[in-house]
Amino acid sequence: MFFIDTFDLKGLGNRSYLTGGRETAVAVDPPRDIDQVLTAAARRGVRISHVVETHVHNDYVTGGLELARVTGAAYLVPAEARVSFARVPVADGDTITVDAGLELRAVATPGHTPHHTSYVLQEHGQPVAAFTGGSLLIGTVGRPDLVEPRLTERLARAQHASAHRLAAELPDETSVLPTHGFGSFCSSAQAASAQAAPAQAEGDATTIGKEKSANAALTTDADTFVVRLLAGLDDIPAYYTHMGPANAAGPAPIDLTPPAVADAEEITARLAAGEWVVDLRSRVAFAEGHVAGSFNFEADGKLATYLPWLIPWGRPVTLLAESPGQLAAAQRELARVGIDRPAAAATGTPRDWLPESDGPVSFPRATFADLAAHGTDDMVVLDVRRDSERATGHIEGSVHIPVHHLPKRLDDVPSGTVWVHCAGGMRAGIAASLLDAAGRDVVAVDDGFDAAEAAGLTVVTG
Repeated sequence: MFFIDTFDLKGLGNRSYLTGGRETAVAVDPPRDIDQVLTAAARRGVRISHVVETHVHNDYVTGGLELARVTGAAYLVPAEARVSFARVPVADGDTITVDAGLELRAVATPGHTPHHTSYVLQEHGQPVAAFTGGSLLIGTVGRPDLVEPRLTERLARAQHASAHRLAAELPDETSVLPTHGFGSFCSSAQAASAQAAPAQAEGDATTIGKEKSANAALTTDADTFVVRLLAGLDDIPAYYTHMGPANAAGPAPIDLTPPAVADAEEITARLAAGEWVVDLRSRVAFAEGHVAGSFNFEADGKLATYLPWLIPWGRPVTLLAESPGQLAAAQRELARVGIDRPAAAATGTPRDWLPESDGPVSFPRATFADLAAHGTDDMVVLDVRRDSERATGHIEGSVHIPVHHLPKRLDDVPSGTVWVHCAGGMRAGIAASLLDAAGRDVVAVDDGFDAAEAAGLTVVTG
């Protein structure tokens, strides 16, 4: 008898796991907010005996060190990983007893990092699940370019070999439970993993057998796989630079106590000082009325990816939320990526955040049909999607600046009213808020890009 509990970090596109038997359990790649893991263990009535890391993560701050400290669990980290804290080094072939009849076996699977290690859960010696971290994902593998440019091709080949080792050693019915790959930028093929995520979320987890027939690493020869993998690598979020060192040093415990409350006067002062004031409400609400100079990063979007990616690292941030619950959830998400403490926060509406003498500002939203009706000849159409997305098709004559480059390239946006779009509307909302704060006239195209050509706009590729 064994169980596997999954913790879905949707904002980051990652998952963590708790697995065990009747009395004891192991946490795999736990998030920084360990309370949810502790709650799950308490609900199961089990003691966490071990905490294991598949690798030193580049996309979020781990809660492994703190979880091990709080529970007294052994903290297993790959032996070749360079870390600054005491841990139990784990090497290929090492096994740990999880509970009666349950073992976890370490399998070296380099590729995502040189030291990457997967863990196979065995019940009475029979593999039943593989926690593959950033190695074998759903339909793809973890990207190999996060460590050192000179190692990228070598690690890409290692990913191919590691995937084949797992496929050769494990029965087809073995469940594959990766950490990355549900929209995470640690995946080497986001589109494929994002499409697979809903099925797994409904309980239809992938298996070794399924991956043998569908995963590019297992259906393509090594040379072809490496060429295609390297050609398809996308941009790396800027905040990744800070995650690896934080995890190697040993993260501090998370602090989720409420931030200081800011009144209208303080919000105005923080804006004047050049700090970031971030409105967490929906892009619809923000467009209809907001504090001038504030930026819109939706709490229900990929807040933990895009705010850390765009904000100058270490810049104080004040959060504006429509409710205490929205604020608390956002604070939790940001702490997972090292934005530990908002400088201040406020809840309510723009009227609560502004001096009585000031009113909220707004900008219009539109669809691609609206853009087509206006015509693009004298319009500035700004495409803020990534390079890989634009290559599949873009509006003729549009200007291209990916949203994560926009804060430093505002001067590159041509003069005139800017109609800004992305693939679905969320990033267009972010970009529109940046342009609006810079004093530009902007229209946020809140529409799916697949509607552009149907609306009569000329879409070209290349």
